[in-house]
Amino acid sequence: MRFFLTLGFILAATGVQAQAFTPAEIARWQQQAKHVTITRDTWGVPHVQGKTDADAVFGLLYAQCEDDFARVEMNYLDAIGRLAEVEGESAIYHDLRARLFMDSTQAISLYRKSPAWMKQLLMAFADGTNYYLYTHPTVQPKLLRRFQPWMPLLFSEGSIGGNISVVPLERLKDFYGSRKSTSWVRPDFEKFEREPVGSNGFAVAPAKSVSGRALLLINPHTSFYFRPEVQVTSEAGLNAYGAVTWGQFFVYQGFNQHCGWMHTSSYADSMDEYLETVEQKNGKYYYRYGTKLRPMQTATVSIPYLQDGKIQRKQFTTYRTHHGPVVGQQADNKWVTVRMMDTPLEALEQSYLRTKATDYASFQKVMKLNGNASNNTVFADSKGTIAYWHGNFMPKRDPQFDWSQPVDGSNPKTEWQGLHKVADLVQVKNPSSGWIQNCNSTPFTVSGPSSPAPGKYPAYMAPDAENYRGINAVRVLSSKSVFTLDTLIAAAKDPYLAGFEELIPALAKDFQFVVDSSNPPTGEVGEAMQVVQAWDKRYGKASVGQTLATYWAEKILRLARTRVPANQPLDYISLTKFAIAKTSPQEKVAALQETLEELTRDFGTWKMPWGDVNRFQRFTGNIQETYDDQKPSLPVAFTSSAWGSLAAFGSRTYPGTKKRYGSVGNSFIAVVEFGPRIKARSVLAGGNNNQPTSPHFTDQAGLYAEENFKDVFFYPEDVKQHSERTYSPGQ
Repeated sequence: MRFFLTLGFILAATGVQAQAFTPAEIARWQQQAKHVTITRDTWGVPHVQGKTDADAVFGLLYAQCEDDFARVEMNYLDAIGRLAEVEGESAIYHDLRARLFMDSTQAISLYRKSPAWMKQLLMAFADGTNYYLYTHPTVQPKLLRRFQPWMPLLFSEGSIGGNISVVPLERLKDFYGSRKSTSWVRPDFEKFEREPVGSNGFAVAPAKSVSGRALLLINPHTSFYFRPEVQVTSEAGLNAYGAVTWGQFFVYQGFNQHCGWMHTSSYADSMDEYLETVEQKNGKYYYRYGTKLRPMQTATVSIPYLQDGKIQRKQFTTYRTHHGPVVGQQADNKWVTVRMMDTPLEALEQSYLRTKATDYASFQKVMKLNGNASNNTVFADSKGTIAYWHGNFMPKRDPQFDWSQPVDGSNPKTEWQGLHKVADLVQVKNPSSGWIQNCNSTPFTVSGPSSPAPGKYPAYMAPDAENYRGINAVRVLSSKSVFTLDTLIAAAKDPYLAGFEELIPALAKDFQFVVDSSNPPTGEVGEAMQVVQAWDKRYGKASVGQTLATYWAEKILRLARTRVPANQPLDYISLTKFAIAKTSPQEKVAALQETLEELTRDFGTWKMPWGDVNRFQRFTGNIQETYDDQKPSLPVAFTSSAWGSLAAFGSRTYPGTKKRYGSVGNSFIAVVEFGPRIKARSVLAGGNNNQPTSPHFTDQAGLYAEENFKDVFFYPEDVKQHSERTYSPGQ
């Protein structure tokens, strides 16, 4: 992999300079547009029809740009490592991280080697986006005035952040920046400081379905407006409906007329950190491998960034071994390298081809490309099969090593030994329990008593811990004998919050201890404690107990995080237990007192129903939305997935606000019944268009806040009956 790019090559490859579209290009785009129709239904969802798959991709990208060009562009600025040219110096290390693992030189080479069918799709991606820019001359890109067909090879999976996002930027700054400290940044720390993201996927077998057909729940938890709702079809057999990540040409989580796929973020160990023993001789670096020293590979990377309206550049000398790029330094002066999946073409092929699968066998065949490094898959098809795979890209490793920790890069025994076959992965097919769930949790509870046995698999295949959503999902799927689409929706929004099962009793016990001590709490804390204890641990807009418990628990966990040892990573359940054990009775009661004071200060009373403080609001359409207590908003009952809420709504206060506003959680949600004819319902956070002037900016907000669903218009006759307008790109 090469990393050095000359300035001239960068400009030529990415089109920083304003390049006029040629008459030949325009004529070609206009001709292709004649083979594409876009029908917007009454919810603004684009149903894109093309003669060929490439025509459909052309129309899909055009439609995405119509709805939100800013997010299409931003996703590629992120993927190709050019954010700093827009956001300035603060994004330099973000761009450096991207360049360390993949650059445009490699992407262009892969594009040239791609099979003809993939080249056609990649060209259609670029053509559809560029045709949008040509037909919308008033649109001002932040940077990218021409999209290139190799760009999707840098953005090939569709998941949140991609694999490289687990590499902490602070660690890169310490190593490659002016700071040369040997501090070790806990890679899991941020995960517990921010709202958890992930997804829920449920599949129900025909035996547990009233209709006798398989059911699927698609419930990604992402930042809001991260993916729009689309349908893309062609005369060549493409017919996919669901959520597409802005700027990508495949439906990431969705279904076709035969089967459906739901991806949940996985903690399956698909990448490794190596500790390299480095020596310096004659001004050059070497690393030890076995009994020999190997020269460290070096390269010069030049990162452009915006400063005071001008582009400046920061030069880096980067290092890598055969394991991967150097991303930091361990406390004992070992250099840290990261090895991860480096097969973007296979990843992109798999992402697209699975949307054309017809059943379990064909879907599993596509999975043999081993191009999915960050997701689990929940699956259902029209033949009645339900299935689950935990991860996909899975290196074989020597089990004598603890792969959850960095391993010795000088020891040849720590090398990967190829990849596990799909058949080797942790998985289930048609479990006797009749259902499957995954909520970014352990696969060993995925089907209740029919779940896989942990002892049959290497530890690195499934280190995922249980979480409160997983506990709740098992409970709701086990408790019902049969399901319909309606009762599957009800299961997906079950309001019980398992995360408070231990927290509330711990507070009650410690409260009583403090009451019995010489310094009992004063004021209204006793009344508030009664409200919390009487709360049924179910979310609801009218619940004061939920408000008190949430504010209090956030304070306790925040306090506990400061006491977690750096070498003791904790999942959410373990963190909760740690917080209970490592905060004193006085601290727990003091946190409740602080909760009352905060609520009274902000709202005039601590007796605030949850829906009065937990709100949905959208009024700018900006990628970074702003919030205002004085502007209209909607009450929302469901809450953070950290507490086990299956319907996730991560909210917090923002500058100038006292109310909490959601920005992450339930985004696109759908339920599907497979059979001779698809039945499906869905809802999207806010709406499908990100322009405040559009009628589809917030037309689904009311449904979303009330946890209701709309009918999906999947078949041409239904689309025609509920059509708002039909046109070809450019019209």
